[in-house]
Amino acid sequence: MTIFETTIPLSVGDELIDTDHGVFIDLVNQLDKANNTDFPGLFQRLYEHTEEHFERENQLMAQCGFPAETEHKGEHQRVLGEFKQFKTRIDKGLIPFGRAFVKERLPQWFLLHVTTMDSALSAHIKIQQELPGE
Repeated sequence: MTIFETTIPLSVGDELIDTDHGVFIDLVNQLDKANNTDFPGLFQRLYEHTEEHFERENQLMAQCGFPAETEHKGEHQRVLGEFKQFKTRIDKGLIPFGRAFVKERLPQWFLLHVTTMDSALSAHIKIQQELPGE
């Protein structure tokens, strides 16, 4: 069993965002199956990918004048803070804490974030692209 089934439709309709989400899902699923030796390195990759993804989204929000940019960026910072807390625990050998974060917290947050904040961002980008002169 994997944490994220590939049959779950998580597309927001923006190729860049959807591609990043696909990588996130793949890494979470790899972490679910990882042994304790591989887990810390994979967790680091997930953190780095998430950080890069958030930076790309932050740039998109700035470029398109997204009205909820402050809230969305704040959510990114909050989640990265959680990642850092769990990375500290993982680095101390407390792998079960990292596994709990990956299996319980991240999927709930991700599904909510994609279906609310990222969907709203994608819709706003589409509207901006359809405006005359854009």
